[in-house]
Parts: sequence; structure tokens; C-alpha cells
Amino acid sequence: MARNLSWPGILFAGGITAVAGFVDGVGFIHFGGYFLSFMSGNSTRSSAALAEGDPGGWLLAMGFVSCFVLGVVISTLVSARVRHYRRPVVMYISAAFLLLGALLGPGGGVFTAGALATAMGAVNVSYTRSGEVSLGLTYMTGTLVKLGQQLAAALSGGQRMMWAPYAVLWLMITLGSLAGAFSYLHYGLLVLWFAVAAMLLWATMGFLHERRLRALKTGF
Repeated sequence: MARNLSWPGILFAGGITAVAGFVDGVGFIHFGGYFLSFMSGNSTRSSAALAEGDPGGWLLAMGFVSCFVLGVVISTLVSARVRHYRRPVVMYISAAFLLLGALLGPGGGVFTAGALATAMGAVNVSYTRSGEVSLGLTYMTGTLVKLGQQLAAALSGGQRMMWAPYAVLWLMITLGSLAGAFSYLHYGLLVLWFAVAAMLLWATMGFLHERRLRALKTGF
């Protein structure tokens, strides 16, 4: 779907991806190498933990996966009942769980981690078509596969810049995670408040944009 978005749309999606990368960068360091949005990594870590005789590590990794899926379920159920403004509603849900994680802070332990993973699952429902996710905001493996396919098409005489949207998404999550990691090293989990503010800002921008489009269509 990324190639079907306009450049403003690509940059908007990239902004959401950057926030997810920020949270993942913070979580990766604070929670000892576990991920908050990259569930393939946690699935691999769970298997490695079992092989190494570390049931606690397996439970932690599976807890992250479960919370992520819970976020997807919550956002899917709520957005299915919302007639308009589905994308900003989903983003506000994600912001609410980010806020919970920020409020719990370091003292929340695994509950803080769970809230953040739930937020990351929720935001991945932002782009859906016919009830299915059409643009994975944190699925960078799939994004890189599409990037490679579009580069191959360009080298074979196809459209030259169809790879660019996928490159932007990858770049944004990479820069977001870099910013999250650096800021965490200086300020700790207090930087989660930046993620909360960013998601709220982006959700509000999405809401205002959709309201403007509806006003143009209906005349109100």
C-alpha cells in the first residue's frame, strides 16, 4: 500500500513509524534486549531462552508478544465500531497505552513494558483495508523485501522511484530508534513522555486532516 500513498501520506505514516522506533529503542535498552514493536525478534528470543534453560526469559518474551496482540485486538474491535476517523482513533488508543506506560515509569516493571507493547500493537492497525492491515508500520522485514523488489523492478526498466516509500519507512523507524536510544541514555524512561506527546500530536493532525476532507465532501 505504501506506493499508493501520496508523499504527504508517506511522510505521515513515516512519522508514526518513527514514534514506534523511538519506543522500541527505549525499550530495547531498558528491558535488556527485548523488543516492544518487533515481535519476530521476541519470538526468536523466546526460543533461545528455552534452549538455554531460561523459563523467565521465555515468559517475558511471550508476555511482550501477548500484549502486542492484545493491542491489535483492542484497536481492531474499537475501529470496527467507529464510522469515521478510524485512523486517528486507533492512534489515540495507542497514545493512551503509551501514557499508561509513562505514568507507570521505571517502578512499573513488566507492567510498564506490557503497556508499551500494547501501544505498539494498537498503532499497527492504523492502516487497514477491508479489515486487514494494509501497511505494517513496524514490519521492517516485509518493508525491506518490498524495497528490494521495487529496486529490482527499477533496474529492469520499471518505474524508477517506487522503492522510495519503503526506504522512507525503514529510514524513519531507524532514526526513531536511534533517537529513542540516545535520549534514554540521558534521561531514562522520562523520554516516554516525548513519545506520548508525539503520538497525540500525530493523531490530532490525522483527525484534523480527515475532518477537513469530510467537510470538502459534505459541504459542512
